[in-house]
Amino acid sequence: MLSFATALDAVGSAETEHDLPDGSTVADLVERLTAAYPGLEALWPRLAVAVDGEVAGDRTAPLHDGAEVALLPPVSGGSCGAGARRLRDGAVDADTVSSVRARVEDAGKGAVVVFVGNVRNSFGGRPVERITYSAYPAMAETRLERIVRELEAAEPGTRVEIVHGLGTLEVGDASVVIATASAHRRQAYETNRLALERLKAEVPIWKREHYADGKSAWREEEPLD
Repeated sequence: MLSFATALDAVGSAETEHDLPDGSTVADLVERLTAAYPGLEALWPRLAVAVDGEVAGDRTAPLHDGAEVALLPPVSGGSCGAGARRLRDGAVDADTVSSVRARVEDAGKGAVVVFVGNVRNSFGGRPVERITYSAYPAMAETRLERIVRELEAAEPGTRVEIVHGLGTLEVGDASVVIATASAHRRQAYETNRLALERLKAEVPIWKREHYADGKSAWREEEPLD
């Protein structure tokens, strides 16, 4: 089993193994985990459970031998490993921004919009020194691909590319770049906005903010569906 963000804090380990009887369901696993890790009890209303990279529709979903189960807190929004096409280790550098732009533009696209998200130095009035981004790689890559393809299909001729950084990023570092290109500026702007909103809502990426007072906290928003 894989645990992320606040679920990781409750379990105490990123990877654990659990043996259940044949015919067990997600609900049976939840019961077993609650007994083993009491800190999960308060989190269950906010946690999604993924089985083999797909969120289980309900807790009656069956589990098979060797299933990869992941506990997914609400995503924090701005996507793990080296070599992934839309995810990279470390900050998004200037060369990456340029290459992402180059992948969407051509002579038939009159408008190119590039959004770069940076780590800011405060949140809610608290000074922030750095942010650590983590992700569930298998699902994050799949969902980024789906976002890109669905946005392109919705507006034929529009191109979309996204790259997100992982690991510890300092204030001022770029964490994400989204480039969109279309024949007209309105569509390029709107598609870029939709790409960012969907990334924040759908992609299993979490961020832990580290504050100037030495404390840190996970930032979580809406539950992952």
